[in-house]
Amino acid sequence: MGSHRFYYGKPISGTIYFFTLGLLFIGWFVDLFLIPSMARDADLRFKEGKINYDVARVLLVFLGLLGIHRMYMGKWISGIIYLCTLGVFGIGYIYDFWTLNDQITVINSHME
Repeated sequence: MGSHRFYYGKPISGTIYFFTLGLLFIGWFVDLFLIPSMARDADLRFKEGKINYDVARVLLVFLGLLGIHRMYMGKWISGIIYLCTLGVFGIGYIYDFWTLNDQITVINSHME
């Protein structure tokens, strides 16, 4: 469904994979060879810190409409807004799929 592409910071191809089932499953085979290089690029691009990318991504995928991932990142006000509006009617949920890695990088950079 493209979640791995969002995880590695490739939201456009992640969205395409989501709507086309991984380009009709051909992308699944291609990604067997591309994932190692995507992982290396992501390691260079995203800054590790107090907020863990894996935990935030899992919370987004399974509890994103409730804003739990935002609360985990310390964004309590927007997390509560997501909780009351189901991720601001789903639009904020999709926005977070596109920008979660960058949001965490900014937070981790400020916590040094």
